[in-house]
Amino acid sequence: MNDNGSLQAPNDADLWAALRRLTAARIGLPRSGASLATAPLLALKLAHAQARDAVHAELDLVRLTGDLGQANLPVLTVSSAAADKQTYLMRPDLGRRLTPDSEAALAPHAGDFDLAFVISDGLSARAAQAHAAPVIAAARAAMSEKALRIAPVVIVRHGRVAAGDAVARLLRANCVAMLIGERPGLSAPDSLGAYLTWRPGAHASDADRNCISNIRPDGIGYADAGFKLAHLFNAMRNRGESGVGLKDTFDRLPIDAPPQQVR
Repeated sequence: MNDNGSLQAPNDADLWAALRRLTAARIGLPRSGASLATAPLLALKLAHAQARDAVHAELDLVRLTGDLGQANLPVLTVSSAAADKQTYLMRPDLGRRLTPDSEAALAPHAGDFDLAFVISDGLSARAAQAHAAPVIAAARAAMSEKALRIAPVVIVRHGRVAAGDAVARLLRANCVAMLIGERPGLSAPDSLGAYLTWRPGAHASDADRNCISNIRPDGIGYADAGFKLAHLFNAMRNRGESGVGLKDTFDRLPIDAPPQQVR
């Protein structure tokens, strides 16, 4: 309202500025004629380039192994059947399988483990590089039972989600948590996904998994992701299942309630 008491139209720039503080989405972009203005157009091109770079980047295995070693976690490095990133992108089936040499390397480490953490570059090596180690540290801190039998952390180069299933079977782990770089978007080239599967069989599908998506400092933070991962893992142990049979029902009963209480 102005000085003479009449209503004053809000300033468009101020309105969009306030809304932009609430989201990373591109909203209210200024235009020049029929096209975007120069600044947002250049920002869009930069975001697209960052997304492409994230897809084609490779993991720095030495650095990631060092980050995990600081948390006193033994680390094993193996490869999928996709020999390089181009093959990985063109042949998803090869990214779901381990090489024979990798299977042989994991076999001596088999044991009766409760949980196996697996890390893969997926479609964003940048995400796995930056976020996997902090998420594992947060999950371990959030786990109520400190005597859990945790398998060595396995890094799978050029792996898809199902490669974690193969690792779990070879290590004889009851549950696998696959931390993998998600498909980058134009506002998030470094989003990490965590896929948890209880006793994955050879033909496990996405319906058998529970996913925590958009793990990154500007999305789901490390502490929240770690708590959620630990919570789902405990629920899987109590219920003996994962995937579509396991739902977050905080508005009704705790997810970790015994099966007879929720059926």
